[in-house]
Amino acid sequence: MTDAGLPADLPEVLADDEVDGDEDLGTGIGMEPAPPSIEPGPRRLVIPDGEIIRRIDRFVADRTGLSRSYVQKLISDGLLNDETGRRLRANSEVRGPNAVVLEVPPAEIPFHLEPDPTIPVDVVYEDDDMLIVNKPSGLVVHPAPGHWQGTLVNALLARSDHYGGIAGVVRPGIVHRLDRDTSGLLIVARNDAAQAGLMAQLKARRVRKTYLALVQGSVSAAVGRIEAPIGRDPKDRKRMAVVSDGRASTTGYRVRERFRDWTLLELDLVTGRTHQIRVHCAALGHPVAGDSVYGTGTARKGPDGLERLFLHAWRLELVSPVTAKLVRVEAPIPAPLEAVLQGLRAAEQSAGRRPSGGVG
Repeated sequence: MTDAGLPADLPEVLADDEVDGDEDLGTGIGMEPAPPSIEPGPRRLVIPDGEIIRRIDRFVADRTGLSRSYVQKLISDGLLNDETGRRLRANSEVRGPNAVVLEVPPAEIPFHLEPDPTIPVDVVYEDDDMLIVNKPSGLVVHPAPGHWQGTLVNALLARSDHYGGIAGVVRPGIVHRLDRDTSGLLIVARNDAAQAGLMAQLKARRVRKTYLALVQGSVSAAVGRIEAPIGRDPKDRKRMAVVSDGRASTTGYRVRERFRDWTLLELDLVTGRTHQIRVHCAALGHPVAGDSVYGTGTARKGPDGLERLFLHAWRLELVSPVTAKLVRVEAPIPAPLEAVLQGLRAAEQSAGRRPSGGVG
């Protein structure tokens, strides 16, 4: 979330306030944690009367959306103070009513982003204003501190194309992200007007994003809707979880194919929170196959032959930001995932069962 800062005429954000968000350059499902990306400058964070903050670094990380490790670095640099100007430590306890001020420096950026023509870019749709690419599993979307090379952005720069720049120099044309381990469709804007329009569509939830996921167990309902708030896991701040004070999160799903121990789902994102599909499926008791973070036991390993997270951004439906043309694009299931499904189908047949479908 973006909090406001000093001087006093700027708005301030209460500790329990959340700004609604989506997948564009923020916390979306199936996406890697964002690098420092809020505007530089002071952020004034209000602690209400009666509230006790046991560790100020956790509080600041939760309220700004910055990673805790980055917040701790800023604190060690002396950039977090209370309103009297007293420098705070990462483990400082602060009691409300009070406020702390975090000074966010300009983001670290490389002197030069190197194009990398060795990374293939699979373009599945292209017009004058945008590209839609099919990202493979294992590829990070954009550079971040400590990881300036080997990303989709480096590959895009090698195309000698032009991209929107309103999201910053390290994210040319990028309007949303996918996790490193998630494959599938990603939108790239070719100019500022297109980038602004696409980000507005994402914010208004007018982009329909459908994923395919193989989950453990038999999902009983052929069609369903998961409505459960998502926030930081209080037991492990690197994970997300369904928590009572989290951000409203909604995922629709349909059963596409059933196997003895697994179910293939189509999932529609109504909202887009960090790891939303993975968290919602795990909370439902059906973690995504191959999920080493939210799965346990058999789910972590997945069925025979699975060597990655079985989560694929399969379909996008949106309006072209300039022409207003309806665009619908699909990316077929990657061959390694299709091979896993074929193995499950073969196992069903050898056991005298037929894989069953979901809704027609």
